[in-house]
Amino acid sequence: MECAWKPDEQGLQQILQLLKESQSPDTTTQRSVQQKLEQLNQYPDFNNYLIFVLTKLKSEDEPTRSLSGLILKNNVKAHYQNFPNGVSEFIKNECLQNIGDSSPLIRATVGDTHTHTHTHRTSETPDAIPQICALFDSRDFNTCKGAFGALQKICEDSAEILDSDMLDRPLNVMIPKFLQFFKHNSPKIRSHAIACVNQFIISRTQALMLHIDPFIENLFALATDEEPEVRKNVCRALVMLLEVRMDRLLPHMHNIIQYMLQRTQDQDENVALEACEFWLTLAEQPVCKDVLSGHLAQLTPVLVNGMRYSEIDIILLKGDVEEEDEAIPDNEQDIRPRFHRSRTVAQQHEGGDGIEEEDDDDDDLDDDDTISDWNLRKCSAAALDVLANVFRDELLLHILPLLKELLFHQEWVVKESGILVLGAIAEGCMQGMIAYLPELIPHLVQCLSDKKALVRSIACWTLSRYAHWVVSQPPDQYLKPLMTELLKRILDGNKRVQEAACSAFATLEEEACTELVPYLAFILDTLVFAFSKYQHKNLLILYDAIGTLADSVGHHLNKPEYIQMLMPPLIQKWNQLKDEDKDLFPLLECLSSVATALQSGFLPYCEPVYQRCVNLVQKTLAQAMLHQSQPDAYEFPDKDFMIVALDLLSGLAEGLGGNIEQLVARSNILTLMYQCMQDKMPEVRQSSFALLGDLTKACFQHVKPCIADFMPILGTNLNPELISVCNNATWAIGEISIQMGADMQPYVAMVLHQLIEIINRPNTPKTLLENTAITIGRLGYVCPQEVAPMLQQFIRPWCTSLRNIRDNEEKDSAFRGICTMITVNPGGVVQDFIFFCDAVASWVNPKDDLRDMFYKILHGFKDQVGEENWCRFSDQFPLPLKERLAAFYGV
Repeated sequence: MECAWKPDEQGLQQILQLLKESQSPDTTTQRSVQQKLEQLNQYPDFNNYLIFVLTKLKSEDEPTRSLSGLILKNNVKAHYQNFPNGVSEFIKNECLQNIGDSSPLIRATVGDTHTHTHTHRTSETPDAIPQICALFDSRDFNTCKGAFGALQKICEDSAEILDSDMLDRPLNVMIPKFLQFFKHNSPKIRSHAIACVNQFIISRTQALMLHIDPFIENLFALATDEEPEVRKNVCRALVMLLEVRMDRLLPHMHNIIQYMLQRTQDQDENVALEACEFWLTLAEQPVCKDVLSGHLAQLTPVLVNGMRYSEIDIILLKGDVEEEDEAIPDNEQDIRPRFHRSRTVAQQHEGGDGIEEEDDDDDDLDDDDTISDWNLRKCSAAALDVLANVFRDELLLHILPLLKELLFHQEWVVKESGILVLGAIAEGCMQGMIAYLPELIPHLVQCLSDKKALVRSIACWTLSRYAHWVVSQPPDQYLKPLMTELLKRILDGNKRVQEAACSAFATLEEEACTELVPYLAFILDTLVFAFSKYQHKNLLILYDAIGTLADSVGHHLNKPEYIQMLMPPLIQKWNQLKDEDKDLFPLLECLSSVATALQSGFLPYCEPVYQRCVNLVQKTLAQAMLHQSQPDAYEFPDKDFMIVALDLLSGLAEGLGGNIEQLVARSNILTLMYQCMQDKMPEVRQSSFALLGDLTKACFQHVKPCIADFMPILGTNLNPELISVCNNATWAIGEISIQMGADMQPYVAMVLHQLIEIINRPNTPKTLLENTAITIGRLGYVCPQEVAPMLQQFIRPWCTSLRNIRDNEEKDSAFRGICTMITVNPGGVVQDFIFFCDAVASWVNPKDDLRDMFYKILHGFKDQVGEENWCRFSDQFPLPLKERLAAFYGV
């Protein structure tokens, strides 16, 4: 129907003038245009003018018409629900009539605008669909193409709505309709049709599941389509079907694998990349080993070939291939934001402070993040990595002959890909590789001084993947040469190599730990020299390498000559950085590790560092309060500054111990902590609980007056849904119990019930279980009358979680607690006594008085039940346990 609305000629000319001016490069002109456009938005029929220019003024140039559509689309997104009815109807009709404009640019703009009018009002989506579907059958090819483009957008944006009851399930009609168009003679329309159906695979949409067999048949029919876009969408569909309808693919699996092998080598890299995802997804399926075993000989060389840099990659990487680029400042856009991982406190037996369930593995295949984020090279390497973990040595049979050719190849691109292959299989094929490593590691160390920067950088990464093996050998044989060469590469003239070497060295540090102590002077020399050499991006990685070194060698760093080398450059950076500079994050993290390692050696530097951390916390809290009271006037603060500052304060408390007392006395840190402990953001609470535990150990006299305020907050944070928050709160309660002694009594009820619930939960992470058990034991040690009555509710999981940890202070205090509770309530342990026996036997060397406690309980129980019953009972024990108890405790 033809709409009655007509533009006013003068108004139309004015708007056209504005659209022309807005294409001007002059910013002042642009700003004034922007203001005028915002004023025009006050008039309801302004949007009618915009759609008129877009669809009716065919005499105007395309950029002006398209721009008009763009402004309209943004208005639709922002204000559509406020459009008067007449306006929204006019826009929809115009879009529908012009969806087949002869210009691809205008067609896309019209389709886009039309989509947004529907995704805004869910109730209108179903009306739109029959109207658009009707256009599929148009004789005009452009109309058909435009309609499909618009519908693909609606499917992408509104897949869930389309599958819901409230819309009378339009998909029951649409899916069969799409399938018909798989056979259309236009490749563009075939491609749109598959893309539309693909939107409904992962959600297992009912309408699609009903037509799953014809869908798969139609896909197979298009498998060798001449249009790359069609092949890409076919591959994408098969990858998703692998996840949701493996049952339907299994009968055809042999053919599908053969097809995907061809497509992974497709001339079009987008198709090849989509196909390569198939191997990644298949590796995660339980059937992988059965269905893929016979194809490994074909697949392995295909993946290995995919790992070679393409010519385009090398052009894109030119900056990194050109050897000496260290003096060129970094492009700030290339520096990815770093996110601070808040401190998670674990018991000392964990050897660090990470909760293993939440640690993301930094050791991924991210060896070339400068080119596009995800490409065929990375996908092939990732696929080889996961398949190596599935097939292990079976894969190695096919890889080894290829590696021989690649690793010693004359062409650097081929050699480089071989080194990447070697790194990719490191985790899965480690056992089988051990025989070859004595020959390969020296070869890789030699590659560290290759002429080509990309070979040097990949060699760094691959060597880091074998660091564990290197460290297990006599140090002079491999560790020393590797370390020497890596340190040279840290000072390489090429920034990409510096980065790879620094990251690899951090991995080596984690593996070698105190093995590095003899070389500390040499290592520090290099790292400190790198400070003066590095551009911005690599400086951030350098902080990480220094922090990791401190974590790995600990107090061995506390020597005057090392402190003299390391601290001046760190403090210089610390003084240069402003409070709002995000580079503070990695520097604070680094200093936190250094402070913990240096202990009293950090004293000369602690005051300004401590003060600044307290200021950062105070500033962030103040900013948050301003934002809350006047959100328009004040921005929401970046709370990472506060989190990192709290973590560094924890590091100071841990490193300086009682020496921090003076600093705490002169600051308002406890008041600030009280606010942080109630922050909405879990990471802030997590870090504040870690600090509370550390200050409790270091200077309890300052914490004690606040306990009545702190304990109820700790109690409400014992929620295992937030593992790390819960873990740190639990740990802090345990530390407070030890310091409070019997004065803990009024607070036991606030926390005991939740702790018992956590220890009995299935699938609780190991670190949290151990921390919970230790805290329950400590509470029972200081307040046995309050905790012992509950003994039966937690004794079994308590014993099983603490039998695996090494002898240490925490284990000691926890076991004293359990023994005290058994003395108060012996009945609570009777049913699970075998678990207690097993936990006692896990001690290698308990202190004498603790050994006596064990002795009394074991003999008391034996005397209680009598010799005969005891023999029957102890006959159930596994032999090692029986022998151990007899040898140590004479039972």
